[in-house]
Amino acid sequence: MAYRWTNNLTRNDVTPERYFLNRRQVMAGAAAGIGLVGAGASAQAQDALEPNSWEDITEYNNFYEFGTDKSDPASYADALTIDPWSITIDGLVDRPGDYDFKDVMAEMTVEERIYRFRCVEAWSMVIPWNGFELADMLAMAGVQEQAKYVRFETLYRPDEMRGQRAGWIDWPYVEGLRLDEALHPLTIMATGIYDRPIPKQNGAPLRLVVPWKYGFKSIKSIVKITLTDEEPVNTWKALQASEYGFFANVNPEVDHPRWTQATERKIGGGLFSPRVPTLMFNGYEDEVASLYEGMDLRTHY
Repeated sequence: MAYRWTNNLTRNDVTPERYFLNRRQVMAGAAAGIGLVGAGASAQAQDALEPNSWEDITEYNNFYEFGTDKSDPASYADALTIDPWSITIDGLVDRPGDYDFKDVMAEMTVEERIYRFRCVEAWSMVIPWNGFELADMLAMAGVQEQAKYVRFETLYRPDEMRGQRAGWIDWPYVEGLRLDEALHPLTIMATGIYDRPIPKQNGAPLRLVVPWKYGFKSIKSIVKITLTDEEPVNTWKALQASEYGFFANVNPEVDHPRWTQATERKIGGGLFSPRVPTLMFNGYEDEVASLYEGMDLRTHY
């Protein structure tokens, strides 16, 4: 496995695994107190993390395909079958078809990428992902010149994913990127976390990670990728376009209608830990700002 250290982040910056898997428990309490603590926390204060139990690690997560309660994914994700697994790549490609996950992995170079992760709910982490560049996978299928966007689709299997039996989302879950975003070297398909396979409740066996965007863009358990010349209608924009746009770039100057995005809480700091300023493009401005030259980032959210 190759290793790449991105944006000067090291293992010392990584959110402990227990807090990554248990972030929903922390945010449940934090939601009530949002805005009650000030910005400008020191790094030392943010890093004063208290370990959680194994129960904390496994019982709190957010994967609506298994239910809306925080404990639902860990309680029910074992029902998900992830072997065998294949990914359909179709649309504007030279070699459309069903790509076996194991065959894909045999062709990819897996690296460790240490990335910041920022949720639209105003919490953040630093996570060591294991994965490969999305561009390498798309190259297997041969992207055609007419392609402008990439559409992603999550597994739809309501007999195993009990949350899909509810109708509040038009399943399956859909996300999308502009082609230049998808081909950017920071954009990866993650297959592991902390040198382990991604747990089922966190999107096994394959999920998207785009570190300069809010976390809901990082679609889980991907089974279909379509190259298209039309902007995809992603799930959260379809549900509430006034709150969740297509681009979802981290922008501290554009608030969510119900809370500020100017600051964030680093998971693990406790319910009333001081908030820290949110960075433009989640700290990846130097790498990705050129993708959006000439765009009004207050309206293209």
